[in-house]
Amino acid sequence: MREQYRSESFTEDSLAADPMQQFARWFRQVAAGGMLHEPNAMVVSTATPEGVPSSRTVLLKMYDERGFVFFTNYESRKGRELAANPRVSLLFPWHPLARQVIVTGTAARVGREETAAYFRTRPHGSQLGAWASAQSTVIGSRDELVRRYEELAARYPEGEQIPAPPHWGGFRVVPRTIEFWQGHENRLHDRLRYAREAGAGAESGDGHGAWRVERLCP
Repeated sequence: MREQYRSESFTEDSLAADPMQQFARWFRQVAAGGMLHEPNAMVVSTATPEGVPSSRTVLLKMYDERGFVFFTNYESRKGRELAANPRVSLLFPWHPLARQVIVTGTAARVGREETAAYFRTRPHGSQLGAWASAQSTVIGSRDELVRRYEELAARYPEGEQIPAPPHWGGFRVVPRTIEFWQGHENRLHDRLRYAREAGAGAESGDGHGAWRVERLCP
């Protein structure tokens, strides 16, 4: 299986000054194009302190100049791995447009107020699911999971406020590098990477600092 990517040029002079502005530009284009069912779907890769990796698809829920935010069970595999090793990678695979965005950085929990505010916006069933599922743990059967959910649904009927679980919340990924990948014919792809300058808050978690742009060979 082989495909020739035919895309418009992507050069340094077309980039936004800041990578989060560039991400917003591409994200709007992808979302408006209607070619992807969930343009906010991203692959989140974590690793244990010993370097054993794991990956899964997660939905991006918000982004701004501080970084990228997703929500999960803190006791899940990714939650435990991020607690022990906060280095993380995100991948947005926008294949229909022959584009990818690859982020490396560090993850930290968002505040409980921010988590609670987002939790209240979730559909009622999703709120119940956050309580019903002990994510990443072994369970005997699907029936057991459904039974947990139904017990919670009886306790918290539609319209009744459900508190955010203490073991559930958000992570904000503060980027250290953000690569924008645009596919082209003959595998001569454009790869433009923003990287934080040394000493520019790359590991501080403040989401600020100067950036340099590098072109990578495909």
